[in-house]
Amino acid sequence: MLPFLIYCRKSSEAEDRQVLSIESQTRELEELGRKLNLPMEILSESRSAKEPGRPVFNQMMQRLYRGEAAGIICWKLDRLARNPVDGGSIIWAIKQHGIKVLTPAQSYAREDDNIILMYIEFGMAQKYVDDLSKNVKRGLKTKIENGWFPGIAPPGYLNHADLMTGAHTLVKDPERFPLIRRMWDLMLTGLYTRSAILAIANDEWGYRTRQTRKCGGKPLGRSAVYQMFNRHFYYGAFEYPKGSGRLHAGQHEAMITEAEFDKVQALLGNDGSPRPQKNFEFAFTGFIHCGECDRMVTAEEKHQVICGTCRLKFAHRTRTACPRCQTPIKGTKNHVFLRYAYYHCSKSKRPACRQKCVSGQELEKQIDQYLARIQISKSFKEWATKYLHEMHDAEINSRKAIVQVQAKALLDGQRRIANLVKLKTSPDNTDGALLSDEEYVQQRAALLREQSVLEQAARQAGNQNDRCVKLAEETLELAHSAQIRFAKGDALTKKEILTTIGSNLTLSTKKLRIEARKPFYFLEECENPERTETEPIEPENIGSTQGWNARIVPDCPSMRGQADDVRTYGERERRMIRSIYRYFLRRETCRCDECQDVFFDTRARIARMEKRPRWNDLPRAARECLFKLPE
Repeated sequence: MLPFLIYCRKSSEAEDRQVLSIESQTRELEELGRKLNLPMEILSESRSAKEPGRPVFNQMMQRLYRGEAAGIICWKLDRLARNPVDGGSIIWAIKQHGIKVLTPAQSYAREDDNIILMYIEFGMAQKYVDDLSKNVKRGLKTKIENGWFPGIAPPGYLNHADLMTGAHTLVKDPERFPLIRRMWDLMLTGLYTRSAILAIANDEWGYRTRQTRKCGGKPLGRSAVYQMFNRHFYYGAFEYPKGSGRLHAGQHEAMITEAEFDKVQALLGNDGSPRPQKNFEFAFTGFIHCGECDRMVTAEEKHQVICGTCRLKFAHRTRTACPRCQTPIKGTKNHVFLRYAYYHCSKSKRPACRQKCVSGQELEKQIDQYLARIQISKSFKEWATKYLHEMHDAEINSRKAIVQVQAKALLDGQRRIANLVKLKTSPDNTDGALLSDEEYVQQRAALLREQSVLEQAARQAGNQNDRCVKLAEETLELAHSAQIRFAKGDALTKKEILTTIGSNLTLSTKKLRIEARKPFYFLEECENPERTETEPIEPENIGSTQGWNARIVPDCPSMRGQADDVRTYGERERRMIRSIYRYFLRRETCRCDECQDVFFDTRARIARMEKRPRWNDLPRAARECLFKLPE
């Protein structure tokens, strides 16, 4: 007899929060299973159910789909799902696979005809999550309006909850408030750096962070000191949301005055009270390697100004006036401000790396030249799209026989399952002489697995070619418009175009080496047939006009039309389009989850270059599986 899976869940992942939640659920559900005389298997996890992605829950659903369990036992339906995706998977398993869901108060099954109640309970669970989110946001807004910082108290302060009124405020930390104040006093003298103050506080004063449930009791970190001397919180104001630039007046006791805060900012090189600034956005960091030491290429920005009086060019980040004529930088309209981005090896492994830096403009120029190598014209794109559809129709006709075989196999599988059920329920099998319970379970599970594989193959056969031809079309569209998008796009668009088209990016001797990813590799190998220039027709001994015909091709409309005429495309171009089509067709044969995620993400990248996940955020194994295909 197939077991029932006891699923227990608590929302918190902390070990000491809701300690008895899973234990109490398990005890009650085991007692329910013993009353019903059911075989049981316990599954538990500490994850929130407001979003899909719980590993134990997903494994449980896979087992149910494969027919390895008869159903689920849970305390309440909100333990199973608080989002429509997981809730829908439960209802689908009941309708299609005939599982049962048991709770102490209710049971749900296909034959009970009470699935509508599950819709209602899952909807109430989702509504609870939505209302909770709204209430939390409303509470944070009210707390900010009352002048209290919503979050963990900075060093020197403590979060305090009034037991009588329930109000959450901030109070001074009697142990660390004086030490933080002394650190500000040292900074106000102008004789100490932040690193020196950190060493004094940790080594001489014995400063240790506040002990909490998960961490604490350690020396103050370097980043905490750097953040501390830039926080408005210590003179009575706070910024919320972080990075928004909106300051709110706080009700907590200030540690310093605003004048002291401004003085510290001036000592740190900031212009008075700092305001959030938009940093230079580097488009090509995080995926380019140094050609000499194989370290990552990083970037930095340079700020320069050309003096409007003496025309001297100098760095102005640490200056207030021209070093030659002493003309103030601010208040003068004739100055020309320049901003550059330079890319160079990070030298984290080999400080003696000899590779020099290259400007961002030069790097973009090299990338633009590379994109021109794979660019295709509009006429070639239209011709290639038409040829793709011809191959698509031919592939569909060739797969009709496969679809017929799969349909026959599905019918045979259904017939075998029906015969197995008839044999099990036969009057001659009351004592299990013809088919025992163990044999029935094993044979039925094997047939269900085989049936599931055939159904999946049938579904894939129905839309496989459609996806392949669609991706091939979008690849050609990107090859046609990549150079224009790169020239007009922002930093994120440029990064996504480069990582989508190129791989194994290395920077050596100020030259960026790019290897085209498949399927753009086939476009590069074809050497742009629509841009091929005709050979000179003049005799070699005429030097003055040698090559004249080839040079005028880009400027002569009639000759440019001849070079980009559909009638000039031959077997080489067709072979290139077939290679692109087969690439995506082979991509369909790999069914691993990571590869499928990247497969559909690549389609989204090619279809649109906005609002998509970063390539470097994807798993390394998935990237390798997608673009390192067998020949």
